[in-house]
Amino acid sequence: MSSDVMIEVEGLTKDYGPTRAVDHVSFTVRPGEVLGFLGPNGAGKSTTMKMLTCYLSPTDGRARVAGYDVFDQSLQVRQHLGYLPEDTPIYRDMTVLEYLQFAAAMRGMSADRAHARIHEVGVRCGLAEVAGKEVRELSKGYRQRVGLAQAMLHDPDILILDEPTSGLDPNQIVEIRSLIKEIGREKTVILSTHILPEVQATCSRILIISGGKLVADGTPEALRAREKGGRYRVVVESNGVPKEAIRDRLASLSGVARVEIVGGHVEEGTHAFALDAAASADLRKPIFRTAVDNRWTLLELLRESASLEDVFRNLTTGDALNDAGKEQS
Repeated sequence: MSSDVMIEVEGLTKDYGPTRAVDHVSFTVRPGEVLGFLGPNGAGKSTTMKMLTCYLSPTDGRARVAGYDVFDQSLQVRQHLGYLPEDTPIYRDMTVLEYLQFAAAMRGMSADRAHARIHEVGVRCGLAEVAGKEVRELSKGYRQRVGLAQAMLHDPDILILDEPTSGLDPNQIVEIRSLIKEIGREKTVILSTHILPEVQATCSRILIISGGKLVADGTPEALRAREKGGRYRVVVESNGVPKEAIRDRLASLSGVARVEIVGGHVEEGTHAFALDAAASADLRKPIFRTAVDNRWTLLELLRESASLEDVFRNLTTGDALNDAGKEQS
């Protein structure tokens, strides 16, 4: 494993009896990346995270974390990563300070180092004011902060966070996202989630998994750019030509999959249309030339970029999964 790779996964597979939860997944994560591991519920995200953190053994394939094999060197792997599961496991009858002291002891940290690190991560995670409170008294947002502090306590190279903002209110979500982005400047972070705004707000790179298969890998910008087709908004001054005739002319253009007359606020004598492009067609020049040839005044031509929601939806449908399966077979 090279020094510029923190996590290396090759053909990772997990079966539960006849059910395959993770199906030959492969990827790498570099130092300093904040990687969004995105997928619908039941896609295999949490199972993958549990294999990387040595809570589950793979059925097949291999994974190395910080240079150590998750099967043969699980103790070394755990020394180099911090893990925040979706359901934060915290002893609720302990105070925040007692719990972090307990976590430090379980990590084999010396008393001096534990004291320094508890103070450091406590301040960073905003726990100073609740250090003496029992965990049971805390809001879910603060319990997530305690779980994150536990994961950071031993200063690991890698943080794996499984649905870190699940169940939080909007203010708490903003606070946790901000904290994750700050941590990502220093650590390698894998953020497992099915919440799209979470990924857009915090991640520099995205993996999309569905049905246990990896169906996409790239930056948010690259994934949007690779999305086939696109939608265009066109507004023309028709010079007396009926809008239905304009629609039919636009629909006849090569690369146009669908044309819709759009209502709304347009000036008298002007008409608006929404065009869906087929495949990767770029309709800007054909639309412009058609407007010139037909002596329409082109008032607006806007190509709408695909959203991450569009990419996610298209990649997690049956056709996308079948294509991914063909590529891996």
